[in-house]
Amino acid sequence: MKLDILAFGAHPDDVELGCGATLAKEISLGKKVGIIDLTRGELGTRGTAAIRDKEAADAATRLGVLVRENLEFADGFFVNDKAHQLEVIRMIRKYRPEVVLCNAIEDRHIDHAKGSKLVSDACFLSGLIKIDTKFDGDDTWQDPWRPKRVYHYIQWQSIDPDFVVDVSGFMDAKMNAIEAYGSQFYDPKSDEPQTPISTKTFFDSLDYRARDLGRLIGVDHAEGFTAERFVAVEQLDDLI
Repeated sequence: MKLDILAFGAHPDDVELGCGATLAKEISLGKKVGIIDLTRGELGTRGTAAIRDKEAADAATRLGVLVRENLEFADGFFVNDKAHQLEVIRMIRKYRPEVVLCNAIEDRHIDHAKGSKLVSDACFLSGLIKIDTKFDGDDTWQDPWRPKRVYHYIQWQSIDPDFVVDVSGFMDAKMNAIEAYGSQFYDPKSDEPQTPISTKTFFDSLDYRARDLGRLIGVDHAEGFTAERFVAVEQLDDLI
């Protein structure tokens, strides 16, 4: 299956938190979207890997993505080396996306920056014909494929975006997908230890950050991204 957009996250819920509204908008426009989680989030303070597997599947259904896979890298301990790059390359060549979205270039959680660089490097390597990869459980040669664009969503840290996407009307879809992760986020009835992302302040911040970015471009809500290359337009009218 060829996808238009493939979004990577170091942990289940990274994609929904970072660019869930953008994906919901692209899906509404007919784009084919998939998500690849690098780890199962097994080191998370709250919940378990098995619980997060179910939550991720539910979130994907709510968001409307066509596929979601988990590479089962070691949470907290995966590295940007050949073995991990090859696994990511297999996903890129399998789904042949035009656009790849990945973790923030720097962040509070060490896996986010690591995942960002790992996926970015794999996007480049995936275009090299002499790198030999096979489909899972199959000896079929995978043709090289390099995504046309690689963008990084913004997570905990307030990074200045290189561009923003107007997601007005799609925040409800984003929040609905995030709410699938009941073990991780604000729940006043939960007996689990509190974490930085389980507070009501964090949950509320998802909306007010989007509102603030929207304010800056004159819309209701927006999500920000950083780019590895200059963002080009054909004419000034392309800018809203």
